[in-house]
Amino acid sequence: MSALILTLIVLVTLLGGFIFIYNSLVKLRQMTENGWSDIDVQLKRRADLIPQIVRAVSAYASHEKNLFSEIVEKRNAALSAGDNEKDRARAETALSQPVSRLLALAEDYPDLKANENFLDLQNELSETENKIEMSRRFYNGAVRELNTKVQSIPSNIVAGLFSFKTRDYFEIAMSDAMKPILDFDV
Repeated sequence: MSALILTLIVLVTLLGGFIFIYNSLVKLRQMTENGWSDIDVQLKRRADLIPQIVRAVSAYASHEKNLFSEIVEKRNAALSAGDNEKDRARAETALSQPVSRLLALAEDYPDLKANENFLDLQNELSETENKIEMSRRFYNGAVRELNTKVQSIPSNIVAGLFSFKTRDYFEIAMSDAMKPILDFDV
């Protein structure tokens, strides 16, 4: 009789541990999905700001049509990159390069630098870049936790049974030229 009770206690303990591990994996997966959603919102906000900035600059620098075309092309590529972290990061990094050149171009036009609409857009872009950075840090922290859990014993067994997968970190390489422009004070 005591062997039966001992067996039941072991089975209940294993089942409890299994349920606990499964629920913690679900929680971590939800955190990564929430983090990715936050990044996506901010990247879309940035994508919405870029055409407005292009319009503001084009009024002063209409001869920069190649740069404007490149920005439109890279913005469309970033918007269509989807939810794959690596593809999206590559597309967003590619977009940041011509945008930084566009913002640097503004330095050559004193009237543009004094234009209140342009300054507001530049400020919004700076705020958005900061929000992207905060969202990226949250997401990457959640990914680190999920990846650790998915790869650690005994949770890797439960993760394997229910197809929990590791996720990629999200990194955007911001152009060095863009950093000081976005750190301006109005």
